[in-house]
Amino acid sequence: MKKQFLYLTGSLLMSMLVACQCPTTETKQEPSSIAGMNLPFEMPEIQVPTFKADTFNIVDFGAVPNDHSLSTVAINSAIKKCSESGGGVVLVPAGLWITGPIYMQSNVNLHTANGAYIQFTADLNQYKLIDSFFEGLSEIRCESPIMGRDLENVAITGQGIFDGDGSKWRQIKKEKLTANQWKEFVNSGGVVVDDRKWYPSEASMIGNEHKDQLPKEWTLENMEPFKHYLRPVMVSFVNCKKLLLEGVTFQNSPAWNVNPLMCEHVTLRNLSIRNPWFSQNGDGLDLESCRIGVIENCSFDVGDDAICIKSGKDEDGRERGKPTELFVIKDCVVYHGHGGFVLGSEMSGGVRNLYAKNLTFIGTDCGLRFKSTRGRGGVVENIWMEDIRMSNIPTEAIRFNLFYAGKSPSEDPITGDLIIESAPVSEETPAFRNMYFKNIYCDGAKQAVKIVGIPEMPVENIQFEDMLIKADKGIGINYASKIGFKNVALHLDEGGVAATLSNSQDMTFDAFETTGAEQLFKIGGTTTKNVKLNMAGYTLNEKDVEVLPAIKDEVHLLN
Repeated sequence: MKKQFLYLTGSLLMSMLVACQCPTTETKQEPSSIAGMNLPFEMPEIQVPTFKADTFNIVDFGAVPNDHSLSTVAINSAIKKCSESGGGVVLVPAGLWITGPIYMQSNVNLHTANGAYIQFTADLNQYKLIDSFFEGLSEIRCESPIMGRDLENVAITGQGIFDGDGSKWRQIKKEKLTANQWKEFVNSGGVVVDDRKWYPSEASMIGNEHKDQLPKEWTLENMEPFKHYLRPVMVSFVNCKKLLLEGVTFQNSPAWNVNPLMCEHVTLRNLSIRNPWFSQNGDGLDLESCRIGVIENCSFDVGDDAICIKSGKDEDGRERGKPTELFVIKDCVVYHGHGGFVLGSEMSGGVRNLYAKNLTFIGTDCGLRFKSTRGRGGVVENIWMEDIRMSNIPTEAIRFNLFYAGKSPSEDPITGDLIIESAPVSEETPAFRNMYFKNIYCDGAKQAVKIVGIPEMPVENIQFEDMLIKADKGIGINYASKIGFKNVALHLDEGGVAATLSNSQDMTFDAFETTGAEQLFKIGGTTTKNVKLNMAGYTLNEKDVEVLPAIKDEVHLLN
């Protein structure tokens, strides 16, 4: 009798705690914070979703916390009932909740209480194969842990944590782990290849190492034996309008973490997006072919690129024809990632009219990263970046590369830059132009700036103003046009050349200052034209500038 009394008391106590977590008034979200900003392009008002006060607690639908039983049915039943009833809030109270895929629906705010930990199941058979998207292409993939398609007025909010249990999906490279970490993965099961790669399953190994064993034409049926290879993004919203993600933590994703695709009026704020630093394809945010929105006050600590702007890959992206446009990205911090802020390489639908302000990158492999390659097509233009701070960058603080993964057999005799053979311009030719960088600070990088275009479509009209960069190496430019540096201070730790310029036209260095350089400029490339040099507080002479003799008349010392 005493045990029964204690049980009833505990149940009553839990009911009281759950009741305290339920909203009692209409859940109105904060409006966008960009209304007063002086943006360099006309920005439509961002529509933020609102919801009825009605609250649907997942406990009332059978969810049990801190248990090994799945709450999949309970969570999705609550979401469905909420949407069918005209919308409102689906509450996930504090507790550990194990679940399979969550299917979001229109007019639903999935609200997580402080202490709510939503752990997606390690039983990968819970995730069906579907026609989906991955890395810019239409593909068969497993269902995402969180997914929504063709929705309107939808949100995930609160202070809870969503964990995708990505280690059950991802391959691991031995070189990225400590000896003890590698031993733990090997002892956990899975498949080891050449004592250098670990795969969580045979299917995952075959899909990555022996693609010739996969069916030539994929169907939902014939790919079923290989489904564990088909890792999904963790948070997938496709063709949704008025989407809000706020306050929660998304971590440990199977592949990319958060991937809004072809969405409009997107608000992402106060998010924590996390992945292990060694996670393969462990991007943080991949904003793809979306229009109108804001990303603000978010933190990233991930295994691949952190804040990524994309718009589809190659022919698929060009046929989709939906650029990512009209976004403000501000007040964010990246603690780890391959790139802090990244455009591409899947940008075949175009990217335009973006404004990024007040971003901090701490130890990211690259700071500002812009990448594409022949075959992508697409135009990236009208990008403004202001008040960017970086420290301890192992490669370049700022990198442009339109020859991504390309190889060239020859180098310029003066600068050492690649000599790239020209190709015909077509719909497959990528174009990057009209970008503006102001108030950029970097305390430590391997190289300050590197720009590599392609001869048939040089990187065009890139303006840098008010920058201070401390780096081992200086600036390198190859196949670019209309590049300007104004009030730029460059401090080199390892001597070398402050700036190497090759195969580029209309380049201006105005009030350019450098310390630590053994030589100021090396200029080569048979197509280089119209280079204007003006050092701050220093009178240039010919010994400061090494120039290929054939283009000597194209270099002008202005002071």
